[in-house]
Amino acid sequence: MRLTNYTDYSLRVLIYIATKDQNELSNIKEIADIYGISKNHLMKVIYQLGKNGYIETIRGRNGGFRLARAPEEINIGEVVRNTEEDFQLVECFDPKCNHCIISPVCNLRHILHEALDAYLKVLDKYTLADIVTNKLELQDVFHQM
Repeated sequence: MRLTNYTDYSLRVLIYIATKDQNELSNIKEIADIYGISKNHLMKVIYQLGKNGYIETIRGRNGGFRLARAPEEINIGEVVRNTEEDFQLVECFDPKCNHCIISPVCNLRHILHEALDAYLKVLDKYTLADIVTNKLELQDVFHQM
């Protein structure tokens, strides 16, 4: 299973914001510069994170964004489910696109479903707080950039 860049960037944005003080605002330029990510792409990520209730955006000259919930309340499995387009590992996962002739008798689909469920269950056990337990080390890395 491979996450899309969109999900990867979403998680990285949340990690960065979680290392800030609770009321300190972040902005797209600083995150784009730190991670070397396109500002345009980050704007889409930030918009979706706000829409999903993970961050709150403050408009205006001194605007920016911060976490809308405590890191302990942001579940990693939920973030991944909300940012990935689909989890169709193989074509038979989508009946509309399935042209595989062995689908009616294939056991691989069931094994892959079980693997995907296990993958998501592991992610469900963790929150953003679990990822930023080394907050000071993360801040040091960010400040070096």
